[in-house]
Amino acid sequence: MKILCIGEALIDMICTDKGKSLSEGLNFLKKPGGAPTNVAAAIAALGGKVSLAAKVGRDPFGKHLVDVMHSFGVDTQWMLQDEKNFTTLAFVSLMENGERDFYFNRGADGQLSMDDLKGIGDENYAIVHFGSATGFLPGPLHSAYKGLLDQVAGTKSFISFDPNYRHLLFQHNLQSFIDQSWVFLDRCHFFKLSDEEAMLLTGTSTLDEAAVQLKNHTKGVFAITLGKDGTYLRHGSHTEIIPSIPITPVDTTGAGDAFVGAVLYQLSQLNQDSMHGLSVEEWRKIVVNANKAGARTCEYLGAMEAFKHLSNQIFQ
Repeated sequence: MKILCIGEALIDMICTDKGKSLSEGLNFLKKPGGAPTNVAAAIAALGGKVSLAAKVGRDPFGKHLVDVMHSFGVDTQWMLQDEKNFTTLAFVSLMENGERDFYFNRGADGQLSMDDLKGIGDENYAIVHFGSATGFLPGPLHSAYKGLLDQVAGTKSFISFDPNYRHLLFQHNLQSFIDQSWVFLDRCHFFKLSDEEAMLLTGTSTLDEAAVQLKNHTKGVFAITLGKDGTYLRHGSHTEIIPSIPITPVDTTGAGDAFVGAVLYQLSQLNQDSMHGLSVEEWRKIVVNANKAGARTCEYLGAMEAFKHLSNQIFQ
């Protein structure tokens, strides 16, 4: 069955001058990124059929993103190149005090519109994944993001959501991010949160309090990733923490996206009706395997490089 991921495709420009601010740094490493882009790559690496709906510029960076997705086997028919806007760039530097210096140069990703997605409903995607923090920023993507949710809600499609909170994007408009996230939490069949996101979206100060709020106010299966401490799984009234895979991490970038990609890949191997009625035992197996994918990703430097080492053989 086919999966659709929608959201941003962008270039991360990472300053390699240790401890330097962006104004001081001279050397930058180009990395393809964007959470839904990462999820699509992970699904394809595992052997799944996946399309990415995103907009990039008709420039060298946009070409690079399309080429990278092609190399993984992602269907890019909905990955559009904008004639007027440049590919979105995110500049990041880790300074000596441990804080991140961040500058978001937004371009084409925010211009994806519902007009661009005409006919996407004819593709009969069994799973639709919303995993874009930039989908909650003003612009055409905001309308397309919500419009696609309205289009697939009530169909047989399985809806997945990962808010991918980025403090530096919403530090001055946090409530908007929270309110918009709850629209998706209310309507999705599965969602993944970090422990930080769980407490942020519920207005609580502990994981236990956040889990109770989410159990009481959502209907979908959810997973809260806890790093080395495991993954909190909720299925109906059942909750448990599934242990992580012990590793020596090299880079945790993309681990959450690999986790989501592994969940969606496994669901896509089922028939569409059974996805909505899996047992606790079946979901436990899915999360155990997703933890394996997240752990494998942490063993390599850079998300896309790590995804090259993913395959469904890690689930054996």
